[in-house]
Amino acid sequence: MYITDLTDSQWQAIQQTLPLQIRLRKRKHTLRAIINAILYVTKGGIQWRLIPNDLPAWPLVYYYFKKWSADGTVETIHDKLRVTVRLQAGREESPSLGLIDSQSVKTMSMTAVKGFDGNKKIAGRKRFIITDVMGLLMGLHVTTANIGERAGALLVLAKLTNRFERLTTTLADQGFDGIEFIGKVKTQFCLTLEVVCQVLGLKGFTVLPKRWIVERTFG
Repeated sequence: MYITDLTDSQWQAIQQTLPLQIRLRKRKHTLRAIINAILYVTKGGIQWRLIPNDLPAWPLVYYYFKKWSADGTVETIHDKLRVTVRLQAGREESPSLGLIDSQSVKTMSMTAVKGFDGNKKIAGRKRFIITDVMGLLMGLHVTTANIGERAGALLVLAKLTNRFERLTTTLADQGFDGIEFIGKVKTQFCLTLEVVCQVLGLKGFTVLPKRWIVERTFG
């Protein structure tokens, strides 16, 4: 038993989101054990080969992680859980407002898939995300860190196409500003992009209305 293991209620919620063909297939290890092993790695930030011996063998766990990531199973589970949480909070299934932001993070020096973010002085990758007002993830796209805010925003916005019927507006910080870019978002995705600016006269970090929510998700 590890602190990253699913509780009974968590497993019940995830089990209901799994496609029927995955649940019915016979296997040596239970799906719950496999997911527990995946969570042990992803939450602990360890190497796959360091999975404890009392969990399923790392090649099997890695196989399911890669397979479910590639075939959309992970995204399906996440999307169904997001809908469940929103409904439990008394909200509509589809958000009407999105929050977009990016974060540059360092990566291992050995990888070739990275770039340099001149503003943050970071060599690595950049994560572009869109959340709802509860901070729940709606879209994610990972690029090299040298990709600009506007270019990355178009990539992550494209992943929302035909998925959220009530979505009309997205809030962004000043890094995504620009009349031409805002017009492109409107034309290409039928979305209104509103830039939330800092209050004049205030220096340093300030909490911007609703913008803190997407930053909390990164945190």
